[in-house]
Amino acid sequence: MTATQQTENRVISDLTINTRSFIAELDAAVEAHLEWTRRILRCVVLQSPPGEDVLDLDAHNLCHFGGWLRAHRELFELLDAPSAGRVGTVHQAMHDAIRSICSDVIGGRTGEKTDLEAFEASQSELIGLLARFKTLILSTAVRLDPLTRLPLRYGIESDFVLYQKEVRRNRTLLYLVMIDVDNFKPINDTYGHPAGDRVLRHLADTLKRSLRDDEPLYRYGGDEFLWLLKCKSATEARQSARRVLAIVSTTPMPIDDSDEILRLTVTLGLAQVSQRDDLESAIKRADQALYEGKNDGRNRYVIVEH
Repeated sequence: MTATQQTENRVISDLTINTRSFIAELDAAVEAHLEWTRRILRCVVLQSPPGEDVLDLDAHNLCHFGGWLRAHRELFELLDAPSAGRVGTVHQAMHDAIRSICSDVIGGRTGEKTDLEAFEASQSELIGLLARFKTLILSTAVRLDPLTRLPLRYGIESDFVLYQKEVRRNRTLLYLVMIDVDNFKPINDTYGHPAGDRVLRHLADTLKRSLRDDEPLYRYGGDEFLWLLKCKSATEARQSARRVLAIVSTTPMPIDDSDEILRLTVTLGLAQVSQRDDLESAIKRADQALYEGKNDGRNRYVIVEH
């Protein structure tokens, strides 16, 4: 995984956890700009000074919205880089037009029609762009599981196709791996659902640390995870599976503030993916392998070739 991809994952993960606060900040920033617009109207109607933050050549960076936009530019560029650049452009155009209008008013001159039209057009475009970003933020947030911060199943199919193409090009192998927590129901029944949630978070963090950066991991549903494993051979796939089993079983989870700990295990079902496979068929074979591993005693992996 490249540094850029790691940054994207971090930003999107933070967004997923803090969606409500981010949307509230966005709304507050927009409201601050509307208040700024009302101040401009008073300048035009009453010919009162609008303030240095309006007349300054760097006014678009001095206003509340400009500061907030700079602080979150990374996220905006990640969601839609061209539109992010456009937000900055039209925001500055608004300030440039208003500076010209206010300068004319304060100087006792009639404002230019072109400045007014530029202000109206840039303000309208800015509001439309921010509405689009609000939609993008909300739709992006639901793609990640807020409990484990892992991607949900929505993006698996496109990633699956990309990985199929990559391994064909590189003459390597792709395995789809289903991972299931052993005895998860008894954990919930014994310690309660909050403890079950902590188990899933703990396991997700443990798995993320044990997998390579270019091996995507997803919260598939319930206590199941899906892992796309790229490797050079079936032997390497088995070694990777054994590594995951060992790391999970040797990374216990504390129970609340007590001295009691939970020692977790997982069962893995691995299905080698052929170029003829679609996602559904690969998941079905991996599920069958997982079911076999559960029946054979858990805390193990079962691998099926195509």
